[in-house]
Amino acid sequence: MDLVVGPQLTITPSDRVATAGSCFAQNIARYLSSSGYNFFVTESLPAPFPVSLQKEYGYGTFSARFGNVYTARQLVQLFDRAFGTFEPLDTHWEQDGRFLDPFRPSVEPDGYPSLDHLLHDRITHLAAVRRMFLECDVFVYTLGLTEAWMDRRDGAVFPVCPGCTYGTHERDRHVFHNFDYEETLADMRLFLGKLKAVNPAVRVLLTVSPVPLIATAEAQHVAVATTYSKAVLRAVAGALCKEPGVHYFPSFEMISGHWTGGAHFGPDGRDITEAGVREVMTIFFRRLCGAELPGAAAPMARLPAPTASQDVNLADVACDEEALLG
Repeated sequence: MDLVVGPQLTITPSDRVATAGSCFAQNIARYLSSSGYNFFVTESLPAPFPVSLQKEYGYGTFSARFGNVYTARQLVQLFDRAFGTFEPLDTHWEQDGRFLDPFRPSVEPDGYPSLDHLLHDRITHLAAVRRMFLECDVFVYTLGLTEAWMDRRDGAVFPVCPGCTYGTHERDRHVFHNFDYEETLADMRLFLGKLKAVNPAVRVLLTVSPVPLIATAEAQHVAVATTYSKAVLRAVAGALCKEPGVHYFPSFEMISGHWTGGAHFGPDGRDITEAGVREVMTIFFRRLCGAELPGAAAPMARLPAPTASQDVNLADVACDEEALLG
């Protein structure tokens, strides 16, 4: 179902389109790059390494190698770190004799061999992030979560709960926080102000991830926590898209709307099917790019949801949140 109404942001093949956010944002990058559009990558896999390692090491998943940026506060801090105005107190995690970056632990799956290697790579990484913000024509951000774990000393936000697969959980330092509407809106407005200050011509496209939470730290069912989180994020996106240069694309509604009968979700009720992603991207290209996605079919009618016995092709994305199950 095409839910796009009225004038929209226009993306041309020459526009440098940068992406960040939750795992669902990876689909936009994937389809842009495979369709001849300019997915703007500022941090690429070094030449000696085989392309087969690209995804495993976080290259090309987003415009730079920062992994999932789930919350608005995390996005603000990424910008500030890139421009040298914020340096978290937590510089590294040691695990099995290797060193991890607390703010992108999954991009180096085996960790760095030394702290010097980590710090040198961080300098290169943040320079790439800075270039992304300075030079992109379109910045696409998918709001993913309101729940986060923070360092109580300086408020630094981690992409995953320390101690879940990566690092060690320390009760005196690591605190859970669930951002509300006012906080999320303020953080996004702060970020947009900072971005426009360094890149006045940039156009911003917001989406909300339709992927439900995999777990919650709230004392409630994860389905209830998901409803709260998505309601906050969708309301924030709605408020922001009334501002000049900020647009909203309704991928959240296209995937999770009741009229789909759950057809876009896999058997676990959480993972998004490739067919669902392709349907969303068909509308994305038709409405925002003025082009047809190669091989695009007509939008689905209301289809039955997949069952566990069906062979379902799921979208291939990297999700840091899955570390909560580790």
